[in-house]
Parts: sequence; structure tokens; C-alpha cells
Amino acid sequence: MTTGQLPQHIAIIMDGNNRYAKKHGMVKGQGHLAGKQSLDPIVEHCRKIGIRALTVFAFSSENWQRPQDEVELLMMLLEQAIHEQLPRMQKFGIAMRFIGDRSQLSPKLQDLMAYAEQETAQYQAMSLNIAISYGGQWDIANACKKIAQQVQAGQLNVDNINSDTVSKYVSLSDLPAIDVFIRTGGDYRISNFLLWQLAYSELFFTDTLWPDFKPAELDQILAIFAGRERRFGKTSEQIQQEQQ
Repeated sequence: MTTGQLPQHIAIIMDGNNRYAKKHGMVKGQGHLAGKQSLDPIVEHCRKIGIRALTVFAFSSENWQRPQDEVELLMMLLEQAIHEQLPRMQKFGIAMRFIGDRSQLSPKLQDLMAYAEQETAQYQAMSLNIAISYGGQWDIANACKKIAQQVQAGQLNVDNINSDTVSKYVSLSDLPAIDVFIRTGGDYRISNFLLWQLAYSELFFTDTLWPDFKPAELDQILAIFAGRERRFGKTSEQIQQEQQ
């Protein structure tokens, strides 16, 4: 696969950890631990083949509704993951970023996230973006709030607001558009993940549970992506003429 056929930005819903634990007779919480360990080889592989950005869904705004003990476990694992990932980010030159509503997170976790972002901000090999307490509807509403504040301050005219304006205020606005969306675990839903940013993404769903998802399967998906014609509203003939 040539670099020109690679997506620049991949987004993944890492689903199936609890089902993996049940399938393998694990105690409660071990599925999430297995899922945390599965991220490293995917990140390294994306970095190796030249993906510019990888965004993963670690904890959604709806996940706060889960049992309290599971939420506490997930928060602990997120904290552990950040500590473990920092040396890896420095080794591979990867910037670590977080998107989501941080106000619901503990001050300790918020400080750790800010520290990780600061320590890796200069790296340009790839961006690893972790969605924590994130929801696509929240993201769009938050962008609208920021735009309204600009209008209220007289810095933006209502008549000049369009889709490009909103795109500047949603999360990840400075990164390439998401080319490939992957959801593991067998469900065929976007689940309020990056609703604005997925407008023209190629969608892939796999029955593979996240702890079983390997770089080899990612390569299979990328091979399919390379064979797809992305028209962005144009005709096939127009795309072919542009490529000549």
C-alpha cells in the first residue's frame, strides 16, 4: 500500500471489552485491562505506516451512567494508561491529546491530561487523540456556544456563519478530516462519536472484540479503504478527470 492510499486520520470505537471478559471467564474489569493493552500495538502500527492521527473512544459522555464501580475502574485505567503512554509517546514522537468535557473528571485526572498534552505537544510524527467524557452532540453544542460568544462580543457576524465556521470550533479542527471510522465488537452504531467530523468518513464495522483487534485486521480494513472511490458529492467521472 502506497502512502497516497493511506488515510490520514483513523477513528476507532474500542468496543467489546466486557464481552471479551465474559467469553474468557475473566473477573469483572479484566476485559477493560485487556482492552487497554490492545491499544499499544495499534498505535505503534499506525505510527509505523504513516498515519497522521489516531482518535480512540475511551469513555463516552453516556458511560457515566454505567455502574459506579465500573466507572471508577475505567477512570483508574485511564490514569494508568496515560502514565504508561507518556514514555511511549516520547519514544515514538507522538503527541497525546484529549477531547471531551473535562469538567466531570477529577481534578487529578484533569491535571494529568494537561501535563501529558504539554509534555508531548512538540511531537509531530503522529497525534494520538483520546476521547474521554466525550459526546458528539456535546461537541457540536459546545462549538455553537463558542460561536455565540463570538457573535455576542461583536467579533463574528451571524450572516457569516456556515459549516466551515462550525468546523473551526469542534474538536480536532486542526487535524486532517477523519478518513476511516472503525467500530469493533459487532454493533453497527456511531454512538454519538465525532458526529460532525465523520460526515465523509468511510465506515467499517467488525465483529472482532477490541482486545482481539490486531494490526493485521487494521491492514485489511486499510486495503479495502484504498480500493474505495471517495467522491465527496461529485460523480465518478469528475473524480477520474481530477486524477488525470
